[in-house]
Amino acid sequence: MVQSRRSTWNDQGAFLYHLESASQTMLTLKGKRIQPGKSMDEIKQPDALAIPVDFLCPISLELMRDPVIVATGQTYERSYIQRWIDCGNVTCPKTQQKLQHLMLTPNYVLRSLITQWCTNHNIEQPTGVANGKLRKSDGSFRDVSGDVAAIEALVRKLSSRSVEECRAAVAEIRSLSKRSTDNRILIAEAGAIPILVNLLTTDDAVMQEHAVTSILNLSIYENNKGLIMLAGAIPSIVQILRAGSMEARENAAATLFSLSLLDENKIIIGASGAIPTLVDLLQNGSMRGKKDAATALFNLCIYLGNKGRAVRAGIISALLQMLTDSRNCMVDEALTILSVLASNQEAKVAIVKASTIPVLIDLLRTGLPRNKENAAAILLSLCKRDSENLACISRLGALIPLTELAKSGTERAKRKATSLLEHLRKLQQLQQE
Repeated sequence: MVQSRRSTWNDQGAFLYHLESASQTMLTLKGKRIQPGKSMDEIKQPDALAIPVDFLCPISLELMRDPVIVATGQTYERSYIQRWIDCGNVTCPKTQQKLQHLMLTPNYVLRSLITQWCTNHNIEQPTGVANGKLRKSDGSFRDVSGDVAAIEALVRKLSSRSVEECRAAVAEIRSLSKRSTDNRILIAEAGAIPILVNLLTTDDAVMQEHAVTSILNLSIYENNKGLIMLAGAIPSIVQILRAGSMEARENAAATLFSLSLLDENKIIIGASGAIPTLVDLLQNGSMRGKKDAATALFNLCIYLGNKGRAVRAGIISALLQMLTDSRNCMVDEALTILSVLASNQEAKVAIVKASTIPVLIDLLRTGLPRNKENAAAILLSLCKRDSENLACISRLGALIPLTELAKSGTERAKRKATSLLEHLRKLQQLQQE
């Protein structure tokens, strides 16, 4: 977001005035004057080009490259509407209706139409490849004609009937996609993503590892996430999580984490059956696999609908095992996931039933500052509007460590501990009456 516009974000009246006024302005693209609002038939001058109004972000009035739909059905450029939401606004800028949720859904159809329109009119999009040059986000160009030719040749080899040639090509794609954002853009532009998704189901274990790792690397570039989802990668990634080699399973879990950074993908991945396979990796994987699974599960469980799925998949017992592991390798990860789950009623019941409360109280006494902070936060969630759990932590001697934490913990730990102590005080008063 341009800094000069920022003052309008929290003043909806000013923002809408800016929006209405700006809609009358003339835009310039590739040195041509472009007037939004006119159809192509209305343009009389041969050198003038009108951008279809639907292709313009209502906020920036610029050609969209990553259009997303908000709860009211309006479409905006992702970065602009995200900034609007991040500033605390919960209304649709265009309609002023309250947003029932803050999910941003990719408008793949519109993005495809914009791409086609740009191609037909020789218009360069904000990022991408045209005439052998890569336009970067800062507006500069880099000649990548040699890279394009080499990558296109590699992508063709991905469909080779020769196993050796295909395996060598996907290994090179894996290496290139790890090196730079430019390579990730060029590989996707060359049409590699659908072919790599097909290779996820190959019986060749080495090729499968290269393919899933290539997709992981490509997903780091934000615009590729939607292309990977559109190619239908999730079911095959979940299958690799179930039955792939350990390295492939690790990278499949990391790929799900990367894709789930977009809120709308959390829903799709959660509904795909990925969560039970991630819980299994959390319990039975290598150390790296467990960490990748924990990161993916944490991100997926931010979405309310996935919390119950995780509980039913047995995540609570897996997390308790991590908390009580004498090596203390993944206490932070376990507590972080529990803190996300503890606000859910189904998860709360499962946490208490698994006898997790005594372990959390012990962490209040002996844990590292961050462990104490998260333990206090989880206990507070468990005890809110639940006198039985409050009485339980009182019986188990939580008062002393909570008092100490309220005095000397981190700022967040102090707040959580103080709140818990207040709940305990009120419970004690009720018991005395």
